[in-house]
Amino acid sequence: MLSWLARITMACWRSVRRYVRMNKDNFNYNDIDISDSDSSHQDSLLWCKDLEKHSYGDFSFAVVQANEVIEDHSQVETGRDAFFVGVYDGHGGPEASRFIRDHLFRHLMRFAREGGTISEDILRSAFSATEDGFLTLVRRTCGIKPVIAAIGSCCLVGVIWKGTLYVANVGDSRAVIGSLGKSGKIVAEQLTMDHNACMEEVRQELRSLHPDDSHIVVMKQGVWRIKGLIQVSRSIGDAYLKRPEFSLDPSFPRFHLPEPIRRPVLTAEPSICTRVLQPNDKFLIFASDGLWEHLTNQEAVDIVYNCPRAVCIIFKCIWFMFCLFSSLYSLGVARRLLKTALNAAAKKRQMGYDELKKIDKGDRRFYHDDITVVVIFINHELLGNKISVPELSVRGFVDTVGPSNFNILQN
Repeated sequence: MLSWLARITMACWRSVRRYVRMNKDNFNYNDIDISDSDSSHQDSLLWCKDLEKHSYGDFSFAVVQANEVIEDHSQVETGRDAFFVGVYDGHGGPEASRFIRDHLFRHLMRFAREGGTISEDILRSAFSATEDGFLTLVRRTCGIKPVIAAIGSCCLVGVIWKGTLYVANVGDSRAVIGSLGKSGKIVAEQLTMDHNACMEEVRQELRSLHPDDSHIVVMKQGVWRIKGLIQVSRSIGDAYLKRPEFSLDPSFPRFHLPEPIRRPVLTAEPSICTRVLQPNDKFLIFASDGLWEHLTNQEAVDIVYNCPRAVCIIFKCIWFMFCLFSSLYSLGVARRLLKTALNAAAKKRQMGYDELKKIDKGDRRFYHDDITVVVIFINHELLGNKISVPELSVRGFVDTVGPSNFNILQN
C-alpha cells in the first residue's frame, strides 16, 4: 500500500516539476505558503469561487467586504457561446450597484437578441437603459429617501463573443489583460481608462466641457474632486450631479452644491474597448479600484501568471489522499490577488493580515475598500469550438448560483 502511494506521489511530483519549469520566471514553488489557504477561510468578510469553467477556459472570483453594508456587487454569466463579467463598485450606498447587477445584463441580452450579435452600440444601449432605469427609480423614491439622488456606482463590463473581447466602463474599476511578450515574459496592458479626477486627462476633459465653471474640479484635502464632491467623472446614478431636478437641499451638506447645475456634471457614457483575442493573450483581470490602490497592473499579472493553477488541478484530483494538497488547491487565483492587496493594506498600517481580518465590517473601511476581483483564463483551443459547460449566473459575495440562459442567438 505504501509503495503504491509513493508511486502516485512521485508521479504527481513529476507533473508539478514540469509545471514549475514551464513558469520559472519569477516563480519559486517554495514561496507558496500553504497555511495561507486555511487562514483565508477564517476571514468572515471574504467570499470566493476558486476555479470554475466557462466556454473559453476557467475563471476565479473573490470579494471582500469593508463597508458596513457592502457596496461592491458583481456577477459572472457563462453561456454556450459567450462569457459575461460585471463589476459594480457603488458609492454613497449599495442601491445603484445592486440595481446594475439586477438589470444591466438583462438589457444587454435583450438588445443582443434583437440584433443577433454583440457590438459596441449594443453595450452603449445597455448602459443607457440601465442609467435611465435607475434615474426613474430615483424619481419615484426621492420624496421618501432624498439621499438616493446622491447614490451611484462605477460599472465595468466585459463580454467575450466569437473570439472578440468587448469591455465597457464608467468609473475607476479596471480591466487588465496579461499577454506573453516577445521575450516570453508576461506583460500587463490596461484596457480601460480610469474616469477619476486624479487623472490629468480627466481634469482637462472636464474643464473643456465646462469652460465657464472655474470650480468644476477642486483640490480638497489633497484629493482632486469634481465640484469638490466626487472623484469619478462617469457613473451610473449620482442623479444630483446630472439633472437639476435632483439637487439636494442644504440639509445634506455632504452632497450640497453651492448653486444648481446648468448641465450634467457627470455622464453615464461608457468608454469601450474592442479586442480580437490573440494566442498570446492569456488571461484577464477585472477588479474594482480597491485592488488597484494596492497593486500595480504588472504586479497583478505577475501574481496570476506565476500562480500554479495546473498544480492545483493535479492536487484536487487526489485530495482525498493528501489533505495537504487539498489545502493548496483551496487558495484560488482571484483570492491570492485579493489577499496580496489586503496584506499590503495591513502593512501600510503596520499590522499583519491576521490582525486585519479580525476587524469588523464598517471599521475595516478605514484600512481598505470593498474589493472585487475576477480572473478569466483564456484557452485558445476552445475559442470557436462549442463545448458543454454549465450556463450559470454567479453573483459575487451574496453567493447565489443559478441558471443563466445566456444564449445571444436564442431561437
